[in-house]
Amino acid sequence: MAPAPLTFETLSGAALTARLDALAGLRIKVFREWPYLYDGDAAYEARYLAAYAESPGALVVAASTAEGEAVGMATCQPGQEASAKLRASWAAAGLDATELCYFGESVLLPKYRGQGAGVRFFQEREAHARSLGLSIAAFCSVVRNENDPRRPRDYTPLDGFWRNRGYEPRPDISTVMHWREVDDTRETPHVLSFWIKRFS
Repeated sequence: MAPAPLTFETLSGAALTARLDALAGLRIKVFREWPYLYDGDAAYEARYLAAYAESPGALVVAASTAEGEAVGMATCQPGQEASAKLRASWAAAGLDATELCYFGESVLLPKYRGQGAGVRFFQEREAHARSLGLSIAAFCSVVRNENDPRRPRDYTPLDGFWRNRGYEPRPDISTVMHWREVDDTRETPHVLSFWIKRFS
C-alpha cells in the first residue's frame, strides 16, 4: 500500500531553527548512502547547519506525514548569505552572489520517494528565490568516479531529474567540502560541482 500523501510547509526564522535537529537526522540517514557515504554525527551537523540559523533569508521546505513525522527537507539561502568559500567559487566563474540563490541539501527518506516531493522541493525554493528578486538558482553535487567499486549496481544518478527541472551542469564551477565517510576515521575532502538555472 502506498504511503499517505505528504504535507509541505516552508520554514524561516525561528521556525526554521526549531527544525534543524530534524534536518540533521534526515541528513545523517539519507547521505549515508551512495554517492555521499556520509558518516554523520550531531557535532558535525551543528556546525554545518548553523549557517542556516544565521541566514535571515534562508528557507527550509519540510515534508511530513499525517502524523507529523518529518520525512524530507530541502534548504536554500540567498547567495550573499552563503559561505565565503561558496561565494568565491561563484565569483571565479563570473556569477554574482547577489543574484543567486543557493540550494543546499534535498533529503527524503526512500519510502516516500516517487510521490512528487522532489519536484515540490524545487518549486518552493525557486518561488522563494524569485520572491527575493534573485535570478539564478545553484546547487552542487558530489563528484564520484563511475568505476568506484562502492557504487551500487542499481544506482541511477539524478542528472535526468535535474535537467527536467531546467538545471544545467557546470563542471567548471566546483567547491570542496570535508566529511567523514562510512568506514573511515577522519574527515576527507570531496569535490562537488554545480548545476545552474537562470529564471526567465
